[in-house]
Amino acid sequence: MHINDFKEDFDKVIEFLKKDILGLRTSRASVAMVEDISVEAYGGYQALKALASISIADAKTLNIEPWDKTVLGAIERGIRDSGIGVSPVNDGRLIRVILPDLTTERRRELTKVLHEKLENARVSLRKVRQEARELVEAEEESKSISEDEKFKLMEDLEKLTKEYNDKIKEVGENKETEINTI
Repeated sequence: MHINDFKEDFDKVIEFLKKDILGLRTSRASVAMVEDISVEAYGGYQALKALASISIADAKTLNIEPWDKTVLGAIERGIRDSGIGVSPVNDGRLIRVILPDLTTERRRELTKVLHEKLENARVSLRKVRQEARELVEAEEESKSISEDEKFKLMEDLEKLTKEYNDKIKEVGENKETEINTI
């Protein structure tokens, strides 16, 4: 048994965090802000990226062009109801999403949401650490490893956890800077 066996699980936590915070709005338009919005179409709910082509027109504008024009209204409704704080403009051919400037209050709200997501990532990291600890304890109880090996593995696990907590902090600081950049 080696602590690096758990590195993949730690990496998954970081990757999920990065994907999760992509949707948080910054001062620049990003496809990630809207691509996973749930849209009611064809008798069910689908991600916007499955229904339309999404492109960045300029720093503050996204163009959403559905492959089937009959879902234009549903896409517009989905974006409006998503809670991302934008008003879509439907011109009958495509939908434009023009991002308003972020207010100080909205930046604070986004920062608060970011901190919640960071805390969720730290909780996930602790769960992975706990599973690893339990596995190490079980290995020692079954006499597969010695007590000294157990303590060495626990020490390595703590170092790895600290390293990944630092990664979470770094990802959070970078995103917070991005949110607060005018």
